Amino acid sequence: MIPERLVRFRLRTVLSLLATIVAVAVVLEVIWIARHVLTWILISLFLTLALNPAVEWLQRRGVKRRGSAAAITYLLALGFFAAIGFTFVPTLVSQVNDFVQKLPDYAHDVTHGQGRLGFLETKYHIQERIESAVKSGGATKVLGLSGVAVSVAKGVITIVVATVTILFMTFFMLLEGPTWVERFYGLLPERSRPRWRKVGRDIYRTVGGYVTGNLLISLIAGGLTTVVLLIMGVPYAVALGLIVAILDLIPLAGATIAAILIGIVAFLHSIPAGIVVVVFFILYQQVENHLLQPIIYGRTVQLSPLAVLVSILIGAELAGILGALAAIPIAGSIQVLVVDWLNHRHERAATAL
Repeated sequence: MIPERLVRFRLRTVLSLLATIVAVAVVLEVIWIARHVLTWILISLFLTLALNPAVEWLQRRGVKRRGSAAAITYLLALGFFAAIGFTFVPTLVSQVNDFVQKLPDYAHDVTHGQGRLGFLETKYHIQERIESAVKSGGATKVLGLSGVAVSVAKGVITIVVATVTILFMTFFMLLEGPTWVERFYGLLPERSRPRWRKVGRDIYRTVGGYVTGNLLISLIAGGLTTVVLLIMGVPYAVALGLIVAILDLIPLAGATIAAILIGIVAFLHSIPAGIVVVVFFILYQQVENHLLQPIIYGRTVQLSPLAVLVSILIGAELAGILGALAAIPIAGSIQVLVVDWLNHRHERAATAL
């Protein structure tokens, strides 16, 4: 007969465990409640990392004060986006509205005379449903954003508040970022500061290089797509180019989704345009994967394709599109920390011997 074993837990241990569980639950609840604010902070951080190389370049070129360099960079970036807005936004808005109004015609082209897709019209009346949605609610109905006026007004206010908040946070992060980093290093033991400074530089190089490179590559993809569509006479070229630029921000899958969507629109315009657009996307993907990404990213993000795919899937599941966008820099940062931990462990083992 096996003797019974009595395991005793001290009251202090039980209370400590319960306090830890409650603390974790409270932190998770706070994160969930403040998820929108945390999203704004994450966007501001990415924008800061994208602009900070320009600030440092100005400081190396004679603008000694960090505040002056940050202000110049910030104003130039705002001016750049304002110029793009004044140049393209009126055309973009017009083309988006025209594109939405044209959706019934596209649906008609797809569901009539296309063989297997004919059942979509005969069984589900796709064209009539889209026409009814456009006439009754315009783009909002088609895109599934219909709602009462209060909800629409609340959404607009939220967007305005988010934009203003992100702009201010980005500027203050540019201005005070190094100071906060130095304060963090000051809290560490003096002998471990060189190690963590190196880790911080590696993470900054990884995340900053990825963010800047991804924005630049997306701008190239959207611009070249717009040029090709304009040459082939495909309507809504600016709007479609913007869609490509946005989707290209999503690693791996974004460019493929953009190619499928834009290819369909081009084929609906004309078969030669569709063929040219598909060939363009195939060639551009080769150039982006084998030329642009190695040159622009350099050695900043050293992740295997499998690690990239797993990171994107996990990020998308946790936080949607924003999670997919942040997956690679976060995975790269984790890789830097793991490599540093392994190196530090090996050094301690060698020292002990």
